[in-house]
Amino acid sequence: MGFWVHSSFCARSVAVLLLLLVICDYQAVVLANGARSDESISSSSSCDFFKGRWVLDQSYPLYNPSSCPFIEHEFTCQKNGRPDQIYTKYRWQPHDCDLARFDALDFFERFRGKSIMFVGDSLSRNQWQSLTCMLHSAIPTTKYNVTRVNDVSIFEFMDYEVKVMLDRNVYLVDIVREKIGRVLKLDSIVGGKLWKDIDMLIFNTWHWWNRRGPSQPWDYVEVGGQMSKDIDRMLAFQKALVTWAGWVDLNIDPAKSRVFFQGISPSHYNGSEWHEPRARSCVGQKKPLLESIYPGALPPALGVLKNVLSTIKKPVTLLDITNLSLLRKDGHPSIYGLAGRTRMDCSHWCLCGVPDSWNEILYNFIL
Repeated sequence: MGFWVHSSFCARSVAVLLLLLVICDYQAVVLANGARSDESISSSSSCDFFKGRWVLDQSYPLYNPSSCPFIEHEFTCQKNGRPDQIYTKYRWQPHDCDLARFDALDFFERFRGKSIMFVGDSLSRNQWQSLTCMLHSAIPTTKYNVTRVNDVSIFEFMDYEVKVMLDRNVYLVDIVREKIGRVLKLDSIVGGKLWKDIDMLIFNTWHWWNRRGPSQPWDYVEVGGQMSKDIDRMLAFQKALVTWAGWVDLNIDPAKSRVFFQGISPSHYNGSEWHEPRARSCVGQKKPLLESIYPGALPPALGVLKNVLSTIKKPVTLLDITNLSLLRKDGHPSIYGLAGRTRMDCSHWCLCGVPDSWNEILYNFIL
């Protein structure tokens, strides 16, 4: 009898332990998808969209860039003379599921009468132009109107009353002109008044934080009431994110607005990072890395971002595009960008190209 009781206890203990492991594994999958542990279960919570690999798919790209005359010069690599097109034929394939192919008609119906806003720097503009082209090229006869009010560009699809907007705000926090000069205020986010009541927000910042010299758009930085000529840039980035996170918790109504963060879009200027030491930039790269994990280090800014996101009480979904984009050393304009051969661009992305996959993942999150 004593042996029977002991065996039964062990069996029950093992069963409980297995149940706990299943629960923990499920929570890990949810958090890996950028969802908070207190969010309701959705179709995206059963698969980590960001763990996968690039596969060749002849049904891609999703559009011909020549059908989108509004794509800016710096992203129109084929029009700028890029001769190869194989880089446009790759599709992101998660390990444990298939992404639903982007359906523009379905997207329009889901957002009929609603507004979408990208907020950030030129990488936000890259993703914004990608989405507007994915929508326009699918229904080229639909009426649209493009306007600009100060730093906000508005692409409105008239037949569906859908606004896809871009607020150029490279730091998310404010830059204010004072007698002393231009002051980057890490504790101030007055610009957030433009983001209220938007149905879907996609934020981004990082690309400008290490700029110095003539391209730096501020003269002083202020935090905690203290003014200085400069501070550690990673610390400044973290403090600005904390200010933005506070704005989200104070102003976002999850019943009205859904919030995403684009993640950290990487650059490719050093081939040693992807085990090609002779490559000093992305020029001439024609194919992605076909493994699942980038061989080099992840940008330290990604860890800072994830730490801040973990403190936000309101639901925010991270579009964790860093690793999948690191694998795309072939996706940049290089010498087929804004300045041609006079300046290498291994930071932005050709359109059509990698940002289309970011938007396809974004679409799968809202299904």
